[in-house]
Amino acid sequence: MNNDIANAIRTMKTLSFIYDGQNRVVEPHAYGVSTAGNECLRAYQIAGGSNRGNVPGWHLFSIRKIMNLCKGDDFLEPRQNYKPGDRGMSEIFIEL
Repeated sequence: MNNDIANAIRTMKTLSFIYDGQNRVVEPHAYGVSTAGNECLRAYQIAGGSNRGNVPGWHLFSIRKIMNLCKGDDFLEPRQNYKPGDRGMSEIFIEL
């Protein structure tokens, strides 16, 4: 799964997956390790559900909870309020 996420960031492709029982569609921006030590994905969710109800919006997804990952459509640029060097991550493998 790591390569799929990295490739989606590199090629600016959306990802769809199931997370906490909700279908999600996201624009991936950074992939790395959270400050809690878990592999994670920082992404802007553009469609689907959320247990907190904040869609569209930024989310930090734990990789171990992502199921049925699929690549989708192109997105053209990073979200305007994206901040490289994500402070929620202690290590970044790849980012926009």
